[in-house]
Amino acid sequence: MPLDALPDWLPAWCLDQLGGEPTGVLFRSRQVSEVFGLRLADGRDVVVKARADDGRAASCVAAQARLAGRGFPCARPLTPVVGVGALAVHAEEHRPGGEVLHGDSPDIAVRCAEAFARLMAELADVIVAPPLPNPPWVRWDGTGSGTWPAIGFLDDLDQSVVSGHIVEAAERARGRLLAAALPSVLGHADFEAQNLRWQGRRLWAVHDWDSLAWQPEAALVGAASGSFASAGPPTLAPIESSEAFLAAYQDFRQHVFTPVELEVAWAAGVWMAAYNAREMALCGGSSAGGDALRAQAAERLRRANA
Repeated sequence: MPLDALPDWLPAWCLDQLGGEPTGVLFRSRQVSEVFGLRLADGRDVVVKARADDGRAASCVAAQARLAGRGFPCARPLTPVVGVGALAVHAEEHRPGGEVLHGDSPDIAVRCAEAFARLMAELADVIVAPPLPNPPWVRWDGTGSGTWPAIGFLDDLDQSVVSGHIVEAAERARGRLLAAALPSVLGHADFEAQNLRWQGRRLWAVHDWDSLAWQPEAALVGAASGSFASAGPPTLAPIESSEAFLAAYQDFRQHVFTPVELEVAWAAGVWMAAYNAREMALCGGSSAGGDALRAQAAERLRRANA
């Protein structure tokens, strides 16, 4: 990507906040945030992230900075969140390297559960303003009408392409989640293979701190137990692997979930899978997650008591 294709505001922002203008572009991507990997004039490699300013970014970056300062494997923020028009922008160190761990077996689930337990333990005493609104894929408690959180670019599309089993699963899971009334905690809500990097068995980096959420611990664990294997388009792990993830997480945290917490965990996995399957159907993406949900929904909802 050439330098002259960068947004007009970005070079001056880098000079002001980082003390140097970009001289090269390492990469550019866009998901929750628009992300720019840049080489500055003094040779430093940095990452600049810009997202619509919905009030979440400051809390997410503060929590990330706290964990990085403790030595947790994540990129260290280099600036606070700075408003640029309607955007919330910050920079962090470039943390390349490591490999994506592919697979959805119970053994891999246990490895990922150990990493998630470590992450949640580190976040347990981090005090920041709740990063609300929650990311939409865990926003089952949204105040909008209907099953799904209000998201214009999805709501304006033809909803008839969304299979009835996806909507039914979401409605039943959402009902169970809302009935539980468990306390919320800070946690990572996009714990997927594509956001993790490993060096052998060592966790090298957790990315996507924009996706912190404020939901019950059991719900965040349940969502992760279903999504941990997603290395591209979202899918849903096999039931036995989610079961292994949930059991291992409790062992590593030395905290046994109550029956209600276990039901909430299973319900959250269903809701997130249904949200992703709906988005894929509306946007013409992979059907893998929807197919897995169709095959697993009855048993997962039974475990959720939904």
